[in-house]
Amino acid sequence: MKNIGRIQFEPRWPVALAVVATLAIVAELPDRIRLLPVWTCYLAALFVLSPILAVALTAPKRTWLQTERMAVFLFFIIATTITLANLTNLISEMIRRSNEVDGLQLLTSSVGVWVTNVLMFALLYWQIDREGPEARLNFGGTRPDWLFPQESSPDKDVAAVWHPMFVDYLFLAYSTATAFSTTDTVPLTARAKLLMMLEASLSLMTIAVVAARAINILGS
Repeated sequence: MKNIGRIQFEPRWPVALAVVATLAIVAELPDRIRLLPVWTCYLAALFVLSPILAVALTAPKRTWLQTERMAVFLFFIIATTITLANLTNLISEMIRRSNEVDGLQLLTSSVGVWVTNVLMFALLYWQIDREGPEARLNFGGTRPDWLFPQESSPDKDVAAVWHPMFVDYLFLAYSTATAFSTTDTVPLTARAKLLMMLEASLSLMTIAVVAARAINILGS
């Protein structure tokens, strides 16, 4: 983490990579599955990455941090809508054109939708927990949405200096999408529980319906 003056700032390169990966996956989906044209992915990348890079490359100001926060929230809303639409298109393709659906294309599309689901929820969790990354680093008393195992460690020195970073929220999102529950992190607030329910539901539909059908086609 960077320490500028007395204010600590979390590195932004993992966040930028997650945004780029999400948009790249959406851009690579087949035309009949993807809701929006490819050029909209590049426009979304410019919109979301600009404040993230501004925070990473300059001495971050409150304005840039607030802009980044709003950009991530808007990105999540748009990405969730697109993911739901893409998932609907995948299921529609299976029902209406079951004899024409290519199993390999269906499988890769379902993997793309699943990975996108993990990445966009990781970004949201990272931004909302304890009012954001800088609030977590500098104001330890902010109310948490999730309790991580390091924070309840018997080693008081570890618990005192440890703060969750983006990779911790990526693991949280990955665990929710694979196990449909938390593995080592406890949700403490209603919004955390509702968001995890939404992520798990999207993941379940993708794995149980689309991916299962794709494997069935490939095996027949």
